[in-house]
Amino acid sequence: MKLNDFYLFSALEPRHLKRLEEISLYKSYKKGQLLFLEGERPDKLHLLIDGVLKVYKTDPKGNEVVLKHFSPVELIAELANLEHIPFPASAIFETDGEVLVIDYSRFESEFLQNPKLSLSIIKSLTLKLRALNTVISQSMTMTSAGKVARFIFDNEALFLELKQHKIASILNITPETMSRVIRKLRESGAIEKVGNRFNVIDRGKLEEFFS
Repeated sequence: MKLNDFYLFSALEPRHLKRLEEISLYKSYKKGQLLFLEGERPDKLHLLIDGVLKVYKTDPKGNEVVLKHFSPVELIAELANLEHIPFPASAIFETDGEVLVIDYSRFESEFLQNPKLSLSIIKSLTLKLRALNTVISQSMTMTSAGKVARFIFDNEALFLELKQHKIASILNITPETMSRVIRKLRESGAIEKVGNRFNVIDRGKLEEFFS
């Protein structure tokens, strides 16, 4: 993909795109490889362009707490860059993936004065806050079937990539509940299983579970 194909950089002039190419590189990652660790200093800005990335924290007892799964195309932990603070969590790839890695100090000094680009980053943060509010609201009011259906509706690519117990962890439901809901969604005709994979066949029926 070209840089101006990404929503963040679509408004940049050719000369700015050329400069951005000079301070960026595409980096491939394997499943299970870390992108960064909690506490590291963020000297790079990361734009996920392929794969599924898990962001998590580890509690004092050593238990993993999953904060979010990211899918393309999204900035990862950009608040740490903007605030010049250590990464508040760790990030590891659930699948093979690719990231656009940008030298943040140069990006900050040369690009964040651009109003359109700054607005794009603000929108990225706003979308994350909106997603967090949605998760909080759903956890309080939505049934398990509604949670799973909404997850599939909003994150079809992740649903196809992740194992059911991973999705259950994200939604804070048990694997047994997840299995029951998947069976219910199949019986409704919203999804089907072909071999070892699921396919979404009726998004309207999915929506009925959470609307």
